[in-house]
Amino acid sequence: MVYSIRDVVSYLDRIAPQAYQESYDNAQLITGNLEEKVTGILCALDVTELVVDEAISLGCNMIVAHHPIIFKGLKSLTGKNYVERTVIKAIKYDIAIYAIHTNLDHVAYGVNKKICDKLGLVNTSILQPKREILSKLVTFAPKEATEKVLKALFDAGAGEIGEYSGCSFLAEGTGTYTPSFKASPHKGESGKPHKEPETRIEVLLPSFLEKKVLNALKTAHPYEEVAYFFQKLDNENQLVGSGMLGHFDYPMDEIEFLHHLKTSMNLQVIKHTALLNKPLKKVAICGGAGIFLLNQAKSAGAQIFITSDIKYHEFFDAENQIVICDIGHYESEIFTKELLVELLSQNFTNIALYLTKIVTNPITYL
Repeated sequence: MVYSIRDVVSYLDRIAPQAYQESYDNAQLITGNLEEKVTGILCALDVTELVVDEAISLGCNMIVAHHPIIFKGLKSLTGKNYVERTVIKAIKYDIAIYAIHTNLDHVAYGVNKKICDKLGLVNTSILQPKREILSKLVTFAPKEATEKVLKALFDAGAGEIGEYSGCSFLAEGTGTYTPSFKASPHKGESGKPHKEPETRIEVLLPSFLEKKVLNALKTAHPYEEVAYFFQKLDNENQLVGSGMLGHFDYPMDEIEFLHHLKTSMNLQVIKHTALLNKPLKKVAICGGAGIFLLNQAKSAGAQIFITSDIKYHEFFDAENQIVICDIGHYESEIFTKELLVELLSQNFTNIALYLTKIVTNPITYL
């Protein structure tokens, strides 16, 4: 089967919806034609000129990267910096660039889960679940149309709660209405009050799917005027959010764990605060810059917090309550390219997938 760039983008958007990215982010298709056929995909953490050259040499016309090459709008493309030169080269050689950034950070099987797997952590959970990203749909359907409407809602993405699908609440009742003389009622007659046995249907859905689910509802529903309402929920979504909490199978000595961390993540150096001199049981993780999660890590009972890009004064906030480790931004996310290959290979078995061999870390160590 031949796949288009649109097919790949659609799949990745189901895995890590663009709606879950942070407001400052630019996770999307940055260059490329959605209708082009995919000849191969190169997976990378960053996109640079050398990475584009590598894609060309491998015969790949698509790069899937964690970090967007463009964060803010470009006002010109003259090649005056590495961003412009990279974009120019990608366009010149018809290379599509797709960025899957904070949206991949925020899903339960994303960047932070990959780190937890590398460290052998178990019983993982989102450290700071997102709120206000769920909605409830309430609608009413005649009894004979209930199953058809439910199927349409489920097919559109509603009714999923954690590891359960097809979730709904149904209640039997009676709907009343009086059609006007311009109406074409499914049941009843114009100008006459009518009572109809109906089912009240309630389903949960991600808020960004409201429009899609509503279209599905109206298509499947037999009434010309469909009664419904959406309600925004304050619920936490336990499968979407920032950071991750993991556990050891058994308590681990701090020094032993730091050596394990250094080996597992292929680190040259770890910057960390004073040790607590007690066994470690819980670890908080945030790939990339995650010091904003320090209080959540403490509240969750983590004895150690692993992240990057920590400022000098922020290390003081450990206050002998937790060990803070800065392992470097590149180092904390380098295995994301492996994750991308794993995710893509689950759906595209006949597309050539490659891991970049280019080291894009701008930082070197003496």
